[in-house]
Amino acid sequence: MAVPSFKMQTMLNTYGRQLTSAKRLARFRRALRLTEAQDVVTISREAKRRELVERVAREIVENLIVAGTRNPVVLDIQRQLELDFGEGFMFEYPLDGQDLKILRETEGGPQELSPDERGEVMSRLWDLTIARVDQTML
Repeated sequence: MAVPSFKMQTMLNTYGRQLTSAKRLARFRRALRLTEAQDVVTISREAKRRELVERVAREIVENLIVAGTRNPVVLDIQRQLELDFGEGFMFEYPLDGQDLKILRETEGGPQELSPDERGEVMSRLWDLTIARVDQTML
């Protein structure tokens, strides 16, 4: 019995989302264990806001951009990144648990960025995300 390609694609997309969620949960648990060990420190209102902005930005970079969500904030960040570099990028976590991979979209297919290019794209992505989150937070 043949399985239609759209059903296979749907199954693979679902599996990919489950893997991304599992990785996100593992990172969250690691971060939770680290924060439990830290001392409680009183910080200013501005520092709390900055910490919250960074936490939201980290969530956007680590999860929403990789998951390919259609969130307007994420789409705006991706559009600006494409304008800044003049090309599109794909973000993905490998199945073996390595760091985030950034692939350049080319006519010949996806091509992984060099470490220097990866650092440059990640730096600009982080700056754009921080600015966008800071702008939209009350």
